[in-house]
Amino acid sequence: MREISAQRITEVVRRLCIEANCHLPQDMKERIESCRAQETWGAAREILDRIVENYNIADENGRPICQDTGMACVFLKVGQEVHVTGSISDAVNEGVRQGYGEGFLRKSVVRDPLDRVNTGDNTPAMIYYDLVPGDQLEITVAPKGFGSENMSQIKMLKPSDGLQGVKNFILKAVEDAGPNPCPPIVVRCAGGGNAGGGQPPGHRPPGLRWPDHRPGSEYRAVPHPHRGPAGGSEHQLPRDET
Repeated sequence: MREISAQRITEVVRRLCIEANCHLPQDMKERIESCRAQETWGAAREILDRIVENYNIADENGRPICQDTGMACVFLKVGQEVHVTGSISDAVNEGVRQGYGEGFLRKSVVRDPLDRVNTGDNTPAMIYYDLVPGDQLEITVAPKGFGSENMSQIKMLKPSDGLQGVKNFILKAVEDAGPNPCPPIVVRCAGGGNAGGGQPPGHRPPGLRWPDHRPGSEYRAVPHPHRGPAGGSEHQLPRDET
């Protein structure tokens, strides 16, 4: 049995909160730059140029890419042979508290959705746990800005809705969102699970490929006229393995 201190978790989460808000993953940069190279509309080219300039400045100066530094979504892959000395959730939230404070990141989380009182330190974080074999603890931090969170939709489809029902819902969600999501807009879909359990593990960022093609999955054969070219590099969100 391997022991990992809660303090170590706090240190890693603190660092990753800052890194995730200041450095865009390489595969996203490549996709944005590819879109810029193919774009023919002048206004769109200028917007994409500004986005590229913005994330380059953020990289060089260690500044947040966006003023909306989001809610901290923390994904933990906990090895079955790991024993954490202390509370994991407390350690994660303390890391978020320190990271958002030391990184001068905007605190957006409220204590209650109705009274709207800001907690002042961007906690509590959204924490997802996966129990896996081994003696490692992998931590991934993915800040989710509310320009995307507020555009999210979930729907329970009837069995008779079939594939066309899924397509209709996705297209409606995109149409409802209109120009409101923060650019560049990425449409991410997940299916399965239930209303009580929320989205299944497939929606989680760790291991996400761009676009997300699961090897051997029947979903690869589904005609998808709104999807870009297949393939792409591993989407490496800021993570740490201890």
